[in-house]
Amino acid sequence: MRVLYFGTYDRDYPRNAQVISCLRGAGAEVVEQHVSVWEPRRDTWAAGVASAVRVGVSELRLLRRPKGFDVLIVGYPGHFDMPAARRAARGKPVVFNPLVSLYDTLVGDRHRFRARSFAARTLLAVDRRAFRGADLVVADTHAHAEFLAGLAGIPCAKIEVCLVGAEERIFRPGWRPEEPFTALFVGKLIPLHGVDTILEAARLAPELRLRIVGSGQLDALLDGRPENVEWVRWAEYEALPRELDRAGCALGIFGTSAKAQRVIPNKAYQALACGVPLVTGDTPAARELLVDGESALLVVPGDAEALVAALRRLAGDPELARHLSGGGLYTYQQRASEEVLGRRWVEVLERALGEKQRR
Repeated sequence: MRVLYFGTYDRDYPRNAQVISCLRGAGAEVVEQHVSVWEPRRDTWAAGVASAVRVGVSELRLLRRPKGFDVLIVGYPGHFDMPAARRAARGKPVVFNPLVSLYDTLVGDRHRFRARSFAARTLLAVDRRAFRGADLVVADTHAHAEFLAGLAGIPCAKIEVCLVGAEERIFRPGWRPEEPFTALFVGKLIPLHGVDTILEAARLAPELRLRIVGSGQLDALLDGRPENVEWVRWAEYEALPRELDRAGCALGIFGTSAKAQRVIPNKAYQALACGVPLVTGDTPAARELLVDGESALLVVPGDAEALVAALRRLAGDPELARHLSGGGLYTYQQRASEEVLGRRWVEVLERALGEKQRR
């Protein structure tokens, strides 16, 4: 099978790099037709005239005709690429790997635009056009798939689910926690992650150390951080395994938005792949993969006291930490490894190809 990975997708973003790696590992030939828009930016979702101009120019560059392929995948974020993808496909199946809804991310979760504003209505229209224009959409969880189907008004049968996983060239087992026990948060400082809950937990448990690696929309929250919180604004992607391997545990997401209920973040898979004990919100999406007390500790989202209780429990029970390390790694290997997801992606593409040929 020859796969064309297409669009203005962010080459550096884990979802794209990992899907390409999984497919190649499963024996598929993957070629890329890529126009760079997002890679130099730490905040992919920065909105404005300059972003719109970059996207518009890039869409024109995507009009060149690609060489032979069997199926085309539009990578993340590729919502604006769908018209160009349909032209490039010339009757071949188009599979959309969106990861998110633009409307849900920028309006529902990050509150960049008011729900009834012109910008919000435009994003919703772009979402619906993109999802409806694909032959098949791939979501990251079943909870997210159900939401996207309702948002776009498409049948649930048009959406397949492939978990996110982790890039195994970077994230491999190697957990060797250092003293004192430190809870590690890695990621953008956005509402989805529940940074406010993490900081409140730090205030409630001054004896615990927390290390936050990342920056973003909510940087101002860190200005008044308690003394037991260390803030590192940026770390190179390849340096993240070292951060994980020495941590007492990794923190997932604790936001209370609707989107937070539907997704499992990259950093959760990365922690599991490294064998690092994971503490994250107890959500429908998390329950699709994780079992509380076996592969992770799941706490009520937005509940700082519940997070404190979980962290104190882990810090005081090395045997529990080792149990979660092994259980999380086993879950990753059985459900979300590159080998497992490579086979899953091939199944999805074969379905799209078969349905297109029968029409």
